[in-house]
Amino acid sequence: MAGYSRTDDSPFGRWWRNVDRTTLICTFILIGFGYILMLAASPAVAVRIGASRNMFIFKQVMFLSVAGLIVTGVSMLSRRAVLRLSLIGGALMLGATMLTLVHGIEIKGARRWIALPLMSLQPSEFLKPCFAVVTGWLLTERRVSRYFPGMLIAFGLYGLILLLLKSQPDIGMLTVITAVFLVQLFVDGLNLIFVGFGFACMVAAGIAAFFIFPHVRSRVERFMHPNVGDHYQIDTALRAFGNGGLLGRGPGEGRVKDLLPDAHADFVFAVAGEEYGLVICLLIICIFAAIVVRTLLRLIREDDPFVVIATTGLLTGFGLQAFVNMASTLHLIPTKGMTLPFISYGGSSAMSVALAIGMVLALTRQQPGGLRPGNGFITTLRQWRSV
Repeated sequence: MAGYSRTDDSPFGRWWRNVDRTTLICTFILIGFGYILMLAASPAVAVRIGASRNMFIFKQVMFLSVAGLIVTGVSMLSRRAVLRLSLIGGALMLGATMLTLVHGIEIKGARRWIALPLMSLQPSEFLKPCFAVVTGWLLTERRVSRYFPGMLIAFGLYGLILLLLKSQPDIGMLTVITAVFLVQLFVDGLNLIFVGFGFACMVAAGIAAFFIFPHVRSRVERFMHPNVGDHYQIDTALRAFGNGGLLGRGPGEGRVKDLLPDAHADFVFAVAGEEYGLVICLLIICIFAAIVVRTLLRLIREDDPFVVIATTGLLTGFGLQAFVNMASTLHLIPTKGMTLPFISYGGSSAMSVALAIGMVLALTRQQPGGLRPGNGFITTLRQWRSV
């Protein structure tokens, strides 16, 4: 990048010098895998539902292109602008999540989506990164603004989201947001006893979900008792990994995409395993791990608690989503309909994950100023005018 030397003082030049280029490159590699695997997995699925072979490909190319622009654009924002975006976007997505309960599209008994002209929007996907940033600010600000009830507001916001996601229902998203919040409380310095109590409540809620929601009970029972119930999807996915072996059967030579209805979405990792083998699957896992671990290592040197808490929450959501998808495909945990970031088909998923990674890159960029302790609530509001 000779054109962007240290003497280049343009906005793009400053951004390129200060952004975490390794994480940025890893992100675009994942987007590249998303293109490749959509070419492999989606035509067979489209033909089965009577659509054009290229329907999912064209849509996902558009979604991933927008996702790439979101990552780049959001990563150029200042820390105050990221907070501002999260507050406004979070409020809008919270309202949209409420709207799903009244005017949402019902799919498999759940109301999580709003119909738009070119796609179905899942507001809770965008609510997740906004929630992480907003709670990071609330937990930080309560320490420096004496009369600001940041902790109380954070718990109130979490409780409202909990009720909304339970009503849809979306237990998977609720679990991820709960994990994000608990990790942020731990990083903020909450006593380990209270954090442990929170995780115990999370386990208790999971047990309650087992008895309340039939689809949760069905998935857990099929995981615990392999000989009971319908195991077609997971058995087919596991055979695909076995067929792929070390180097895979080759591009276009896989068969799992002809057999699984969600081969382009929830089970796209099985398509990667069959056509490209263990080596590529391990490479994908390593890229996800590199993004999370590298950013956490950068946070060790960070002295802004808002950045540390908010970014840790964003990484928790990103890493947990990737883990749940790959682990459920490999039958390490009960199956859960959660997308693989940037790789599975889905507009809401691709763009919301892009928003999260863009925020991570923006928050960890070396930049003057920020939301440091001592700014105070009123001072922070005044600073927005300079964004």
